[in-house]
Amino acid sequence: MNWRPFAPAAVILAAFSLSGAVSRAQQSGQTNPPVKTKSSDSSMDDMPGMSGMHGDAQQQAEAGADEQMMRGHHHMGAHMHMTALRPASPEDWARADEIAGTLRDAISQYKDYKVALADGYRIFMPNLPQEIYHFTSYQNGFLESFTFDPSRPTSLLYKKSSSGWELVGAMYTMPRSATEEQLNQRVPLSVAQWHLHTNLCLPQRGQMQNLDMKEFGLTGSIATKGGCDAAGGRFYPVIFGWMVHVYPFESSRQKIWEQ
Repeated sequence: MNWRPFAPAAVILAAFSLSGAVSRAQQSGQTNPPVKTKSSDSSMDDMPGMSGMHGDAQQQAEAGADEQMMRGHHHMGAHMHMTALRPASPEDWARADEIAGTLRDAISQYKDYKVALADGYRIFMPNLPQEIYHFTSYQNGFLESFTFDPSRPTSLLYKKSSSGWELVGAMYTMPRSATEEQLNQRVPLSVAQWHLHTNLCLPQRGQMQNLDMKEFGLTGSIATKGGCDAAGGRFYPVIFGWMVHVYPFESSRQKIWEQ
């Protein structure tokens, strides 16, 4: 295999939450079920594809990525690369159905979020309002670098509910160096679209207070190295790795694999 594997203990932290300047707008007085969290000052070296990015880079890579990863909001653009849908075959759908069924059976136990926490899933920045919260298993993310087990997702996807947390789906990951054929071997590209976050321009360290989100970050207008250099920023062609969401409790195939 020609992949560059995750570093030990590295996973796709899919709990991409708005932070830095945006986090100061956090709602006050919000209460949440008790969860274990990952420290907000962790290094970007904990994430594949983020070697050398620290501190404010981590915050801004998370900022905007959360917006791009909202369900049904995925689109091809300067900051998002998605695999093209291939013509579907009955064999592809049969394989996809098997994956979804295996996943549904495996993660049903995690409808009780406490079971997920006990099994090592951790949520990133739970106090920040998000549409989807990602409970991530570092161990699973590491194993996903090398092998695929449909019952072993990297992350569990939850929505906040009046009773606590509602399990809605899961996420599989692969290293960013994986080829489309390798992605297709795991989840058919005729059924679901894997995606990468791309072309990130960050301001120089120490300039977070004056960050213009219209220009910088994964929702900013700057999407080329030349433009980033001209703005005095730091350019990252690709961040994180390949991701695909699955919603196995939905009622139709299309909704199960909707990205």
